[in-house]
Amino acid sequence: MTDTDVSPQPSEVPPAAVRSRPGGRARLAGYLRAYAFLLPNLVGFLAFTLLPVLAAMLLSFARWDAIRPWDEAQWVGMANYVDALGFHRDVASGRLVANDDRFWYYLYNTAFLMLGVPIGMALSLLTALLLNRPLRGVVFFRTLFFIPTVCSSVAVAVLWRWLYNPEYGLINQGLRMMGVENPPYWLSDPAWAKPALILMGLWVGVGGYNCVLYLAGLQNIPGELYEVARLDGAGWWVRLRYVTWPQLAPTTFFILVTSIISGFQGYFVGVHVMTGGGPAGSTTTLLYYIYQTAFVYHSMGYSAALAMVLFAIVFLLTLLNWKMGKRSVEIMY
Repeated sequence: MTDTDVSPQPSEVPPAAVRSRPGGRARLAGYLRAYAFLLPNLVGFLAFTLLPVLAAMLLSFARWDAIRPWDEAQWVGMANYVDALGFHRDVASGRLVANDDRFWYYLYNTAFLMLGVPIGMALSLLTALLLNRPLRGVVFFRTLFFIPTVCSSVAVAVLWRWLYNPEYGLINQGLRMMGVENPPYWLSDPAWAKPALILMGLWVGVGGYNCVLYLAGLQNIPGELYEVARLDGAGWWVRLRYVTWPQLAPTTFFILVTSIISGFQGYFVGVHVMTGGGPAGSTTTLLYYIYQTAFVYHSMGYSAALAMVLFAIVFLLTLLNWKMGKRSVEIMY
């Protein structure tokens, strides 16, 4: 080693590295720019989601009719929740009866309408399988199936109300042409009103977002898996059961979770436009009951308590579905 050889000391840092390190002010400016981009969304979340939820939670412990000033609201504690969920013993019969039997009946209606969730998922998967085939004009058919999803929900409800008309609706006219002498009074019969709403929901949602998600999942499955299955002599059903379905497990889990959440919040427009909650409350869902309690009967405190109960039901079911469904996905995938 000569005198002219100068080796850098371990403590020395190249100038480029020094320049690449942002200083305190530059780092702070970067944070401020990031927060500035997040601020509009944060303000919207606080103003239109978090604060209204907290206000509704506070209001659920009070009685207020939305006509009197807010300072005249009466604090009642858990009374609204007891009225909704509690039971009492009937003096005449000695049996336990619900404090609000309408709440339990409307909860049953909501659960009944959610029977369309597994049917809709199965039909969406079948539609996605058909639309995933390499056919001419398949893009046109994908667009055609998706159109009901982007249509106005009010317009769809009005259309189906005409279709269900017992005298001159196309559905009953078609049934009469096939020999059915007394077709159902769809929206006027408590036995047929809920199935009629489910049928409308299936028509809207079969080719909608669930179908798009399944279609994306199908196109993400490696083709080599199907090639190996064909070489082993697997038919269409075997490939669907042992290749397609396990590969779609994460997509199915996501669709199931979101469908259950939307199921508790669905059918509001259809019920409001087509039946108004009738006949005899047979199509009134828990969400529509919350709306009626707040804006028809002006019982804002009780309506807020019902909304909190609905939130708790959705949260618990989502948590349960997340734990059980995630374990099933890990086993299948």
